Amino acid sequence: MIEVKNLVKKFNDFTAVDNISFKVKPGERFALLGPNGAGKSTTIKMLTTLLKPTSGELILNGHNVLKEQDKVRKSFGIVFQDPTVDNDMTAYENMELHAVLYHVPKRELKNRIKQLLDLVELWEKKDILVRNFSGGMRRRLEIARGLLHHPKILFLDEPTVGLDAQTRVLLWNYVNKLAKDKNMTILFTTHYLEEAENNADRIALVDHGKLISIGNLADLLLKTKSKNLEEAYLKMTGTEIRDEKVEPGAVWRERHRARLR
Repeated sequence: MIEVKNLVKKFNDFTAVDNISFKVKPGERFALLGPNGAGKSTTIKMLTTLLKPTSGELILNGHNVLKEQDKVRKSFGIVFQDPTVDNDMTAYENMELHAVLYHVPKRELKNRIKQLLDLVELWEKKDILVRNFSGGMRRRLEIARGLLHHPKILFLDEPTVGLDAQTRVLLWNYVNKLAKDKNMTILFTTHYLEEAENNADRIALVDHGKLISIGNLADLLLKTKSKNLEEAYLKMTGTEIRDEKVEPGAVWRERHRARLR
C-alpha cells in the first residue's frame, strides 16, 4: 500500500531524510518513531505531496506520488500535529467543506457526514462552532474529516499531543477499529512509545534522517535485548536530549543568514 524507495530530502547542505526505504502492507498499522528532528514529519510531508523529494520513489495505493498527485491525494486522509479545522465553522460545516473539496457525491454527502460524526461521537455537537470544542473533540473531528472521502490510507502525525489519557484511549480505539473493519492502512508518528507498543503491527525507527531499525515489537526487543519499547528506543537512539522540532529548511536558512552577516 505504501512503498518508499531510497528517499532523500535535502535543504542545501542539510539532509533531513537520508536514503530510507520501507513498505507498508494493506491494513497494517505502521509506526514511524524517532527523536525530534529525525525526519518523521518530513517523510510524511513527502508522502502526502506537501514536499517534493530530492530523490527517491514514493508509491501510494499503486500511484506515483510525484506523477499522480490527484490520485494519491484521493487515496489518503491525514491528521496533522496542529489542528487544521476551521474554528469559525461548525463541525458539520467543516465536514461539508471537505466533502466539496474532495468531490464526495452529493447524494452520499449527508449520510457519510452523519455516519462519521456518529463514529467519533460528535453528531450531537454538529451545529456547534469548533472554537468551542475541546482539544480532544477537535482531534476526533479531524479524524472524521480525514475519512470522509473513503481513503485507503490514514496518516496520523502525532495525533494525541496534548490530549488527556481518556481521549487518547478513545482515539486509538477508533483507529484500530478502522484498520480492522475497513482494512485501512495506518501510518503514524508519536512520542508516546506505549502507543506504538500497543497499537503498531510494525515499527520503524529513524534518527538523523536514517532508518536505523524496522520490525515488530518482538523483533526490536530481541535485537536490543530490551524489556520494553522505551528501553529499545533509547538503546538505538541514545539518551541525549534533542531540540524541539525545527521547520524543514530552517537549519540551512539560518546558516545562510550567518554567512551574510
